[in-house]
Amino acid sequence: MKAGVVLSSNTAKRLIAKGVVACTTVRKALADGIVVVTLGTTNALVAEEILGEPIDRGAFVAGFIDDRWNVNDRLGELGEIVLRKGKRIDIDPRDLCNSLGNGDVVIKGGNALDRRGMVGVLMGASNGGTVGRYLSLALARGVDIIIPISLQKMVCSSISSIARQLGSGRIELCMGTPCGMQLVPGQVITEIDALEMLFPVEVTQVAAGGVGKGKGSISLLIEGEGTSVRVAFDLVTSLRNEREIKLKGNK
Repeated sequence: MKAGVVLSSNTAKRLIAKGVVACTTVRKALADGIVVVTLGTTNALVAEEILGEPIDRGAFVAGFIDDRWNVNDRLGELGEIVLRKGKRIDIDPRDLCNSLGNGDVVIKGGNALDRRGMVGVLMGASNGGTVGRYLSLALARGVDIIIPISLQKMVCSSISSIARQLGSGRIELCMGTPCGMQLVPGQVITEIDALEMLFPVEVTQVAAGGVGKGKGSISLLIEGEGTSVRVAFDLVTSLRNEREIKLKGNK
């Protein structure tokens, strides 16, 4: 059986969040280790799926792109969400960094996804922000990095090439905050990965973009046994009214 679905940006974020929670690596860390959910629009929904309750999404964002590379006017109101063995904890950032090790997970969104599956994160902060704080530590200690990211963020150039060209000191004119880019290795979870983690189906992206409610959308083809396809289709349908995260930039 085959089914075609159109995922708006908001629907895609919620679907990806459900895929992150279904990920075996994340489930193991929730049971036995530490999970860090860093700030981000998709990660706000990841946090809700893990916690089982709503959060203040508008405060759980650092940088974002609207008509410019922007910074959340509410940045600093909420910090990262940290769970130890599935229980939310308050912990000093320095103590957290000292505690992370093999079997723990850092969940970090991205801004660009290339055809090889590599992810890039824009960095407006001179110290690298979240990426600067966690990336080297994670790679050195064997902390798993999970990267929820939409297929709408696909780019034609390689992330390594983009990273070599960007940098706040290299950009003379910019709509918003000049940024650099960091290539972030990790397990990528897109809309396709989420559906294939949640159901025994095969998924293919068949189109992108649209007009009206379809702006920024992703069109997918779901294939498999009839019951599985219908359940996957029903889930996507149930997420179509996902509300937009309201953000105000300081630029």
